[in-house]
Amino acid sequence: MTERKDITLLFTTRIVRLFAYGFLSVVLALYLAETGLSESSIGVLFSLTLAGDAGVSLWLTTSADRLGRRRMLVLGAALMAMAGAVFLLTRNVVLLALAAIIGVISPSGNEIGPFLSIEQASLSQLLPGERRTNVFAWYNLAGSFATALGALSGGWLSQALQAGGWPSIDSYRAVLVGYALAGLVIMLCFFGVSRAVEVPALPARHSLFGLHKSRGVVLKLSALFSVDAFAGGLVVQSLVAYWFSIRFGVDPGIIGSIFFGANVLAGISALLAVRLAARIGLINTMVFTHIPSNIFLILVPLMPTLPLAIAVLLVRFSISQMDVPTRQSYTMAVVPPEERSAASGVTTIARSVGASMAPALTGALLGVPSLIGAPFILAGSLKLIYDLTLWRQFHAVKPPEEAR
Repeated sequence: MTERKDITLLFTTRIVRLFAYGFLSVVLALYLAETGLSESSIGVLFSLTLAGDAGVSLWLTTSADRLGRRRMLVLGAALMAMAGAVFLLTRNVVLLALAAIIGVISPSGNEIGPFLSIEQASLSQLLPGERRTNVFAWYNLAGSFATALGALSGGWLSQALQAGGWPSIDSYRAVLVGYALAGLVIMLCFFGVSRAVEVPALPARHSLFGLHKSRGVVLKLSALFSVDAFAGGLVVQSLVAYWFSIRFGVDPGIIGSIFFGANVLAGISALLAVRLAARIGLINTMVFTHIPSNIFLILVPLMPTLPLAIAVLLVRFSISQMDVPTRQSYTMAVVPPEERSAASGVTTIARSVGASMAPALTGALLGVPSLIGAPFILAGSLKLIYDLTLWRQFHAVKPPEEAR
């Protein structure tokens, strides 16, 4: 009964958090542009956001197994609420940068902060190994649907408020209020999680970032994941929303609808990955579904009309997330239980570090009319290189359930 309650709470926090991330992502770049920031400044601020997340999350996730998973989750939620409040209350670039570095705010609409790593480790502890990939798929589906609804709600709320006479910047502030409140809600949920998610007392030993037996494989995976994340950071959802705005003049409500459809399709693709992984394995599923999705990503800016660009983007999202639950499950499978938070944390931080370098480059490219499509092409090309390298390095390293 306790395990079921914990799983329900962890799914609830995932849904509320991803709704808030999607809710904000559609209007975040537009809001910052309204405050007077240039495209390059917005890109730099997003890079600082992701870099700060990497540092804070590294400490929280690698300390979670030792200091308490629930404690770190509550602290992460408090940082999320704080960041939303600061972005709401000030236009000062220095204060925004500090909030971005210390707090938890998502420019991509995707996971950020320590939550994913610690929640995955907790779920892996509550579940038998043969159910892990399936539950992770539903966990990702719930998050994708929540992001989709958040993007739809954020876009149309701001447009409705503007139609009602609100200045654009005030309509975007209303979205920021919702984001800050969501941080408080998930903090309350984390207080309700039981001690069943905590690991037993660990023996004292010297380790790097909380890793011992799994250090080699985790560091290799982290290096590859950082390349994939850098590529993904070039096309974070807020900047893609801004690209649609400057390329085709799309209103916030329509942008929200585009990302609603995109994230629904992404969630369904994550669920479909379970059956495919059961047939061909986790690594093969990660690679052979990711390659075509990246080809479609390259094609998005080459489309001459808005309907074609939307269609190609949606096709890309329909297969883009099949690697996510499989990647998460694979990482949890190849490390000992007592190192799962740390392993997930290190790989997630590697992704955050990689992603943090990219938005500044995208911001600079978006400021040059002839290069506004370049982020999509560069991102897709780098992701293809990642896919091929990952398969070459790890296709022979099987998780326990596939090695039987």
